[in-house]
Amino acid sequence: MSLNGWLQIILLFALVLAVVKPLGAYMARVFTGERTFLSPVLAPVEKGFYALSGIDPAKEQNWLTYTIAMLVFSAAGFASLYAIFRLQVWLPLNPQGFPNLTPDLAFNTSVSFVTNTNWQSYAGESTMSNFSQMAGLTVHNFVSAATGIALAIAVTRAFIRSGVTTIGNFWVDLTRCTLYVLLPIAIIVAIAFVALGIPQTMLGTIDVGTLEGAKQTLAIGPMASQEAIKQLGTNGGGFLNANSAHPFENPSALANYLSIFSMLAISSALVYTFGQMVGSRRQGWALLSAMAVVLIAGVSAVYWAETFGNPILAHLGVDPSLGNMEGKEVRFGQAMSAVFVAATTGLSCGAVNTMHASLTPLGGLIPMFLIQLGEVLPGGVGSGLYGMVVFVVLSVFIAGLMVGRTPEFLGKKIEAREMKYAMLAVLILPVCILGFASISAMASFGISQIENAGPHGLSEILYAFTSATGNNGSAFAGLSANTPWYNTTLGISMVLGRFGYIVPVMAIAGSLVAKTKVPTSAGTFPTHTPLFVGLLVGVILIVGGLQFFPALALGPIVEHYLMLAGTTF
Repeated sequence: MSLNGWLQIILLFALVLAVVKPLGAYMARVFTGERTFLSPVLAPVEKGFYALSGIDPAKEQNWLTYTIAMLVFSAAGFASLYAIFRLQVWLPLNPQGFPNLTPDLAFNTSVSFVTNTNWQSYAGESTMSNFSQMAGLTVHNFVSAATGIALAIAVTRAFIRSGVTTIGNFWVDLTRCTLYVLLPIAIIVAIAFVALGIPQTMLGTIDVGTLEGAKQTLAIGPMASQEAIKQLGTNGGGFLNANSAHPFENPSALANYLSIFSMLAISSALVYTFGQMVGSRRQGWALLSAMAVVLIAGVSAVYWAETFGNPILAHLGVDPSLGNMEGKEVRFGQAMSAVFVAATTGLSCGAVNTMHASLTPLGGLIPMFLIQLGEVLPGGVGSGLYGMVVFVVLSVFIAGLMVGRTPEFLGKKIEAREMKYAMLAVLILPVCILGFASISAMASFGISQIENAGPHGLSEILYAFTSATGNNGSAFAGLSANTPWYNTTLGISMVLGRFGYIVPVMAIAGSLVAKTKVPTSAGTFPTHTPLFVGLLVGVILIVGGLQFFPALALGPIVEHYLMLAGTTF
């Protein structure tokens, strides 16, 4: 670790913190229907969309209707995306003449982008046409992110309102999020990416001369526009197989800095939006503090592990002073690689500028564990906020038991019904991750696809189902996942990780919005203090640790001790 590295990390988090309040306040105005500086231009467009689709923006929905609308929209998105992939060879903007995707890969990829996971069992430059990238993947990068934000806003309204049944209108929230938040910011970031050297063209390939005088064909395309929303929407799916480690997707240290900043900006600002809308900014800052504590700890752990290096290399006579640079880009260095690793997995982004399978065992354990904690640090856009609300519900319930008071949060009593829904949501992760991983680790069709034997091979499988269920999308790339078994089971994990989690969370919102708010009294347990932040962090870590520590002990932890002994499996 170096002072220069830490200064880069500190400056990055300071820049993110600087935009939390203005961006969070802007989004609060958007979702409360207030006028913004973009309203003169976008309000007529918004009204036009409602008129064309027959939506009455004044008509609100209860939690079940809101959830059904979201599920129908997602199902329609899946069907359209699947059709694009299966008809790709006959559709326009396919200069390379790429064939149609196989049924299992089309299923996996369609589910992946609809659920904001962006797991990729394929190499984009040799599989996807420009039409599939633009009309398929990029469009769903916008709407899947907007769906997550809309759900978070609906959950927020459950704490604002008292004794009612409605939590908003899904179609209105989806439209406003896309039109006023994601699209304007993505345009600005895309222009910045083009200026920094990321290609934006309708060409499919370009021929260049190598230093040896030979000709090399490079894949290019409309990359900058996809990169912008890929990071802003915490989608993570790259145009190219190497993702943000490729110089076309991430050409410089400045582009890398902007990528990480874009990943963190909206998710972090949404927590301020929550505080602003519920009328208590301190609550928003408290939640953001809990997220920041664990995320910064994750960054520090990865940075330390990678600069500590690999003792096996020292036993082989290799100078270990540079730490572990395997799988990393020299133009980014260990500090910015560590931040990217922790940020992309503390979020549900999944973009990578480093090959996670090449991290040291502890360096690889941290991103896996951050996903297993529920993707709430600060999590995906929207999904991180409503995921954190689940942990808040658990924390105030535990706090109420400890002090003998009826648990409540923001004036809403947390009772048995909310706890049952919260536990149902939390248990989705271990059921999918551990269930499918255990089958894959025992069956021949599962272990035949891993590159490494022993604990690292187990980590490859465990990371894949962790990433899919957590809707992250990053991978330990030693696993060859483009098989019917992995495409199907990872797709099922993505569906359950997204919608199996969302439905009980929305049920919590429906239960809470109908309750009458209880005035704050001397007996109210404060939820904006450092004490509660500590309790919340503890609950997040303990729940994650109890669920996944045995599996982690068999994978990266065993591998770590083997590394310290100077041996491999």
